Order: sequence, then C-alpha cells, then structure tokens
Amino acid sequence: MSSPSNTDADDTQAYDETGDPVAKDAGDAGDGDRNPRTEPTGPRVGPDGREIVVPFRLYKAVTVFSTLAAVIAYLIGFTLIDAATLQISFVRTAIVYLLNSAGLYPSDDLLVAALAITGIGFLVAGTAVYVLGTRFRGQGMGKPQGDSSET
Repeated sequence: MSSPSNTDADDTQAYDETGDPVAKDAGDAGDGDRNPRTEPTGPRVGPDGREIVVPFRLYKAVTVFSTLAAVIAYLIGFTLIDAATLQISFVRTAIVYLLNSAGLYPSDDLLVAALAITGIGFLVAGTAVYVLGTRFRGQGMGKPQGDSSET
C-alpha cells in the first residue's frame, strides 16, 4: 500500500506529511500550489470572537483532552451536589467516614455547604475548560467568509 502524498490529482483527497487529510477550497481546483495548512498560526479575531490557530495535530489533542476534562469535571460536580442533597448517598457516606477517620466531625450543615460549593466549583471549572478549548482552530479549518450572506 502506497503512502499518501501532497501531489495527488485534483479529484482525489490530498494529504499532508503526517497523513492527515488536507481540506481543499472550492476555488482551488486549478491552484495546486496553495495549501490550507500554510495558514499562519497564533491568536486572531474571527467571526465568532477570539480564536487561536494551531497545527492540526495540536488542535485534535486540545479538542479531545479539553472535552474529556470538562466531562469528568461535570460528573464530579454533579456527584458532589448529589452527595450534598442526599443524606444516604454512597459518596457522602464515604466522605463522612474518611473525615471521621481523620478525627474531623463536621456538622451536617457545614458538610452540605462544603459539598455543594465544591460541586458548583467543579461545574464552573468544567465549563471554563470547555469554552477555552473551543477557542482553538486547526490550520485551514473554518476560514472566515467575509462576503457570506449567513449571519
């Protein structure tokens, strides 16, 4: 099996040196020298606000890990809020057991407040991670359409 190259015909998919597919613009049928991956990297102001253009491999890593971190933060946050509101929650029982083993005996009101505030903190942190992760854009992706009629 031959490896993909940058010199594929116009009717086939073009690939970069890492094997990732390269997007082609509709008007680039006769322009074989133009490569969307040569777009300069760095911060810019796009149609949806500030965005950071990064190499495509970094974009994929940022997208995957920021989404994973956000989902884990949401799960932890909702679990802690659940533990704050339910007296018979497994997580709450485990936390109380660990605190009692350490010689700490918090009141129920203090425990509810601490669990709820910590849970909300995890939800806010997960949201922040996700929002910051969406500010990244891979080279050649989502070029701004200045003359587009879409709003």
